[in-house]
Amino acid sequence: MPTNYTDTSSGSLGGTANGAGLVQKAYDKSIEFALRDEPLIRAVADKRPVAPTNNGNVVVLQRYADLANATTALTESTDIDGVTIGTPTSVTITMQEFGNATTNTRALQLFSLNSVDPDIVTLMARNQADSIDALAMTALRGGTNVIYSGSTATTTATVTAAATLSTANIARAVAKLRTNKASGRRGNEFWAGIHPDVAHDLMLESSAAGWVVPNAYGISQDRIWAGEVGRYKGAYFVESPRLFVATDGASSAKVYRTIVCGQQALAEAVAEEPHTVIGPVTDKLNRFRPIGWYGVLGFARFREEALYRIESGSSIA
Repeated sequence: MPTNYTDTSSGSLGGTANGAGLVQKAYDKSIEFALRDEPLIRAVADKRPVAPTNNGNVVVLQRYADLANATTALTESTDIDGVTIGTPTSVTITMQEFGNATTNTRALQLFSLNSVDPDIVTLMARNQADSIDALAMTALRGGTNVIYSGSTATTTATVTAAATLSTANIARAVAKLRTNKASGRRGNEFWAGIHPDVAHDLMLESSAAGWVVPNAYGISQDRIWAGEVGRYKGAYFVESPRLFVATDGASSAKVYRTIVCGQQALAEAVAEEPHTVIGPVTDKLNRFRPIGWYGVLGFARFREEALYRIESGSSIA
C-alpha cells in the first residue's frame, strides 16, 4: 500500500519513505540500481489456459493418463475393441491479485537531483519480477519428488551444511525424470534452476568431468536462457538467487532448493498480465502520484512426474 511522506533532511522538503535520501545536498547526481536478472523461474510455466469456459478466478486444467501399450497383433477380419479412457486428473489454479505501489510527491519531483519517475518505475519493475518469480518458486518447491543430498539425510531437517549438491544428485534427478517419461525442455535436456551458492559447489566438482559452458554448446545463442551458466548430465542450469533457501536444515543449516524439471511441470493461469501502473493524481492540489505494478495470475504444479527438487547445503553458505 502507498507509504506516508516524510521529511528526509532537516528543514527541507522530502519524499516518500521509500525515496528517503533522494532530496539531498549530496554531490552525487546518479542513483545506481543493482543489476538484476530478468524473470527466470516464471518462464518454466509453459501451459496456460487459452479459452476458459466462463469468467472466474479458478481455472481447472485436465490431463489424461497414458494408455496401455497395444502389443497384441490385429486379426485381419476382426475389428478391435475400443479402450476406455480413464477419468482425467484435474489441476486447479486459483488466480489472485498481486501488486505493489509507492507514492511520488510533487516536491520530490521538483527538488530531486534526479528524474524520479523513471527510477521508481525501475524499482517497481524489478520488484514485480522478483515477486512473480517467488510465486512460481513457491509452487515448484512444493513438489512431492525430492532428493536429499548427503549420505544420511532423509528429510529437510537432516540436511547438513556439508551435504553439498553433487553430480550424483543431478544424474539421479535426470534419470528419475527420464524413467517418468518426462519430456525435456530443450531437446532431451531438462531445465535446472540453481542458486549461485550451490552452482559454485557443483561447478567445482564437475568442471573436470563434463561441465560445458554456454559458449561451447555449438547452438544458436537465442536458444540459451538468460542466466544460463552451463549444462551437465542431461540438464542445463539457470542460475538465480531467487531459488529458495531457508535455515531449516540440521543445526539451522541453510538448505538450498535446486529444481530440475521437464515440460508441463508448472502451469500458469493469467487474467491480467503483470504490468507497471502509474496512477492518476487524486488529491486536491495534484501533489501525489502513485506508481506501482499490478497483475492477476496463479501457478500450480501440472505434472508432478516432470519435477524433482534437490535439497542440499553449500560450502559457501
